[in-house]
Amino acid sequence: MADNDDLTDGARFATSVPARHEAFPLKGCGALDWGMQSRLARIFRPESGRTVMLAIDHGYFQGPTTGLERVDLSIVPLLPYADALMTTRGMVRSTIPPASRTPIVLRASGGPSILKDLSDEQIAVSMEDAARINASAVAVQVFIGGEYETQSVRNMTRLVDAGQRYGIPVLAVTAVGKELTRDARYLRLATRICAELGAHFVKTYYCEPDFDTVAAACPVPLVMAGGKKLPERDALIMAYHAVENGAAGVDMGRNIFQSDTPQAMIRAVGAVVHESMKPEDAYDQFVRQPALPG
Repeated sequence: MADNDDLTDGARFATSVPARHEAFPLKGCGALDWGMQSRLARIFRPESGRTVMLAIDHGYFQGPTTGLERVDLSIVPLLPYADALMTTRGMVRSTIPPASRTPIVLRASGGPSILKDLSDEQIAVSMEDAARINASAVAVQVFIGGEYETQSVRNMTRLVDAGQRYGIPVLAVTAVGKELTRDARYLRLATRICAELGAHFVKTYYCEPDFDTVAAACPVPLVMAGGKKLPERDALIMAYHAVENGAAGVDMGRNIFQSDTPQAMIRAVGAVVHESMKPEDAYDQFVRQPALPG
């Protein structure tokens, strides 16, 4: 019913207060559509502007990786402690509980296995299917300097175009392979190309020295890749240095699910990323945290 009587106190209109519009305060995010910002705000905690992503997409090219033989047993219990889960659509539909509140970053590129040239990837998921899954972002591998560099860049730009239509952000994953270096000069090149061509956030490796220059030169958020399994103390030190030098979080897989106590490890990583806890304190927390059931 129309409000025919003027019962509203004029002060409630706050005529002297400018209307507020708060963009999500994430690097490079301010000009994105509302849906893009909303999805990124699911992945990156608004309180810290950072994320702890749990990467379990290894099987798309190397099969049942150690620690991922039974995702229902090893990974599902970790979901409450992850800000986002990076996985494949097959694993989402077969294993991840629909009631999980953990956002999905969906692997959208693939093709070759570890038996072939990994850079020869194609787009493996349509943006329509990513929308059906309710993905918060899609991830695509980009092989700067690889044999199929141009093809992988084209995969990314096609996904960016589709993502713009659907409001789904694209994570570009800088792939180095065995033959490419991981120094700051290369990583600045790879991450900047991905951002310039439209990636909404970029996953890359940590390097020493000068990781801060990699983060500074990239106009969108950088998420640090965990890489190979390290001793827990070393992994926490690497995560700490990455975020203190400009990373907007981490995307760790093997350094979490291959730990003897994965729940304690993901909690320790979260303390480093979101609370800037010193790695020594986080490691002490890891050692003292009892293993949880499941």
